[in-house]
Amino acid sequence: MTNNSADAIVVGAGLAGLAAAAELGDRGKKVIVVDQEPAHFLGGQAFWSLGGLFMVDTPEQRRMGIKDSYDLALRDWMGSAQFDRDEDAWPRKWAEAYVEFAAGEMRPWLHDMGLRWFPIVGWAERGGSYADGHGNSVPRFHITWGTGPGVLEHFKRRVRDHVGNGLIELKFRHQVSHIIMQNSAAKGVSGEVLADDTAPHGAKTNRDEVGEFEFYAPAVIVTSGGIGGNFEMVRKSWPRDRLGEPPQDMVAGVPFHVDGRMIGISEKAGGHVINGDRMWHYTEGVRNWNPIWPSHGIRILPGPSSMWFDAEGNRLKPPCLPGFDTLGTLKEILKTGHEYSWFVLTQKVIKKEFALSGSEQNPDMTDGGWKEVLFQRILTGSKATAPVEAFKEHGEDFIVANTLTELVNGMNHLGGGLIDEAHLRAQIEARDYQIDNPFTKDAQMAAILAARNYRGDKLIRTAKPHKFLDPANGPLIAVKLHVLTRKTLGGLQTNLDSQMVGADGQVVPGLFAAGEVAGFGGGGYHGYNALEGSFLGGCIFSGRNAGRSRAVA
Repeated sequence: MTNNSADAIVVGAGLAGLAAAAELGDRGKKVIVVDQEPAHFLGGQAFWSLGGLFMVDTPEQRRMGIKDSYDLALRDWMGSAQFDRDEDAWPRKWAEAYVEFAAGEMRPWLHDMGLRWFPIVGWAERGGSYADGHGNSVPRFHITWGTGPGVLEHFKRRVRDHVGNGLIELKFRHQVSHIIMQNSAAKGVSGEVLADDTAPHGAKTNRDEVGEFEFYAPAVIVTSGGIGGNFEMVRKSWPRDRLGEPPQDMVAGVPFHVDGRMIGISEKAGGHVINGDRMWHYTEGVRNWNPIWPSHGIRILPGPSSMWFDAEGNRLKPPCLPGFDTLGTLKEILKTGHEYSWFVLTQKVIKKEFALSGSEQNPDMTDGGWKEVLFQRILTGSKATAPVEAFKEHGEDFIVANTLTELVNGMNHLGGGLIDEAHLRAQIEARDYQIDNPFTKDAQMAAILAARNYRGDKLIRTAKPHKFLDPANGPLIAVKLHVLTRKTLGGLQTNLDSQMVGADGQVVPGLFAAGEVAGFGGGGYHGYNALEGSFLGGCIFSGRNAGRSRAVA
């Protein structure tokens, strides 16, 4: 390969970019992969993920007694997406194609590549409304052994094999500033070479320019990610008509380099962003006591038992239950006039139900095996996993107390004195009175009982119902929850070959997009809501489509 020309240029060395490059290399194409970050950042955001994949009718599901199908999954997806715009034509086609992939070729293809999954399938984003509305009817969240790094490992290996045979060249610290166009067709990219940086993986790196570059190819594939690390862009795109004003105080669930920079550059070249107001941000964010990137937040992946209160101590109404309806809950929280909320729970709940999002917060699944998972999650007595216990001890958003009076004092110290103890106590006591019978009129208690009908939840994700105010179940714990930025659901419009489609509805020759920058496919294949596991899955699927596109030279 020459130093500045190839069959294709991939902009962004995250999961979607690696998938595209690997497929191109498999087909004998010469590829230049450029990324603004250092070599040890290879893999992008996916490295920090839990490694969950949305898959349908798998052996893992069937072994857990789950009956799933393409038809049910597509109903759930469309009920969640709620497509209602003319520009949703390509996103709808991508949604149908992805669900077909997830119910068919996805698992055997990834299994042949070497991926393996935790045997208990997670039940994420349960919805909690009507059968034709948002949410997963059944558990579909398949956690990969090795978490995010375990997913990346196999795509990295494929790419490095092609680096070895001369088909792929990796260009780190190369920041693209311009897509070179000639006669309305992409011909290459240009930009700045950045100074080397040895910052820890995921930390903010320098933008010191030490040179310039130009690379040429008849196909440019943009796989640069979303905007979650750029609070200014998040607030600019915020759907005020649906969610109200954006929070002024947020935590970042993705690194600083997830800056949305290539979106505007792609638009200048003829790409067209659609559904830019659709995004996915979590309500269960906590400040990382040991941060890696600026404003670093971690999402709590809760089971269903924590009681959820607004900033003034009023219990949130269903379906605003832990793990049920992310954006619906975000809307309700922001309607209160405050930007945060509270979990109140017990040690028994945190032991069984709290997980933290991210590969680094789950070392047993990332680096260990069955023995470590059993030790951390089953055999630790009353303690939660080591990372959760560390947050409980060091995290500024965690309050631990032996009595409700002590707990409320801590909440008021942290939250500005808005909680009335008598009011909070009355709500918890009312909930505790529901414990004595296997029947209940409390919607959250009904959801807990239903969850424990699923073997996986009963084993590791849903605590046996118990009275919160009984000291035997303590100590009591309160967690202050912040809005945590995460994913862009809209993006650059593409057809099913991942070719960018301009504002006029015509393909932009030589320009492609995949992954989050393309709304994971088409410019927003999730619609208004995500079902979880579809972010990594979308990177894999859309990157693969781009690499296999017949339009690539």
